[in-house]
Amino acid sequence: MASSFSLLLNGTDDTLLTGLAALEIEENAELPGALQLQVPVDATAGGDLSYVSDARFAPYANIAVVVTPDGGAPECVFDGYVLSHKLHLETGTTGSTLRVWGQDASWLMNLEEKAREWVNVTDADVANTIFGEYGITPAPDNTDDDSPAHTEDGHSLMQRGTDIQFLRTLARRNGKLCRVACADQPGQRTGHFVTPKVSGDPVATLVLNDPVSWNVSSLDLEWDITRPSAVAARQALFTDDTPEGVDGSTSDSGLPPLDAQSLADFTGRPMTAMLAAPVDDTGELALRARSLLREAGWFVRCEGEADVSHLNAILRAASVVQLTGLGALHSGNYFVWSVRHSITAESHRMKFVLVRNAVGTPPSTATSALAGALG
Repeated sequence: MASSFSLLLNGTDDTLLTGLAALEIEENAELPGALQLQVPVDATAGGDLSYVSDARFAPYANIAVVVTPDGGAPECVFDGYVLSHKLHLETGTTGSTLRVWGQDASWLMNLEEKAREWVNVTDADVANTIFGEYGITPAPDNTDDDSPAHTEDGHSLMQRGTDIQFLRTLARRNGKLCRVACADQPGQRTGHFVTPKVSGDPVATLVLNDPVSWNVSSLDLEWDITRPSAVAARQALFTDDTPEGVDGSTSDSGLPPLDAQSLADFTGRPMTAMLAAPVDDTGELALRARSLLREAGWFVRCEGEADVSHLNAILRAASVVQLTGLGALHSGNYFVWSVRHSITAESHRMKFVLVRNAVGTPPSTATSALAGALG
């Protein structure tokens, strides 16, 4: 299997591990993490059904999964709470099963809808305050690429909805990703309200075509250019009586491209979207325009599946990986958007979705012909 895993129920490493029929976990860069496990159900000596009334699977019971690849560090791929049961029964209980579904700790931020005004704070200040109210440690880079402060002289910030719904709305208009995750230990939760980190060294290299060192058997790639690569943004302000308003138009998302050709470079024909948003200054309007381009800029998508026994690494959402052996256009670094872990006693497989805001530059015909002539 090339990895081991621990199932912790209410903080205790549980012996239930040996009775699991199936375990699936999904991590996503901007959506809550989810878990589903299945256990066989049988009649107990007391006439009840096993696991169905078990306190370990009661509403809001804490459930966590830590995976450790051979020779690697432990990775807490899920830390959350039980939210749902699905019981399937057959005659004599043979073949009966219980499916337990849970969501990560961000669900605790979804229990109360609020009407709340925020004044003289930036969006990152709001995120860090809300995370702190739930005992979640704000990520240190939450304040990078922050919004201007919302003041009473302009537009204060009004919340109408649950805390996590509100933060995800703010994240989208800032071009950021909002989620709650743990790194290596359950209970040590970090609240991320961050700009996608696409620079730096990849955490793993996926090799497709090497006959000896391949670690992924198939990949599906697509690109889609039906999305804007520029934004026209102009808005009148409460604090400025200039008739033409302020201009936040841009063709720069603020994210470095993951290869030589961005969307605009690749298409050669810029597509422009028009943005109108209530803002208080040029900086906030430009921020909204960049956020639109960040979301649209992921025009390359790759789906695949890898086994930990071959990859010898655990893929995590919001990290960067490298693909090799795909030709000049598609080889290179990709951002991990989501990972679905399917864990059994025999294997640990990961279905993943990667995205990219650029493609490479294929060698020109002349260069290819010259290279062929020379060797």
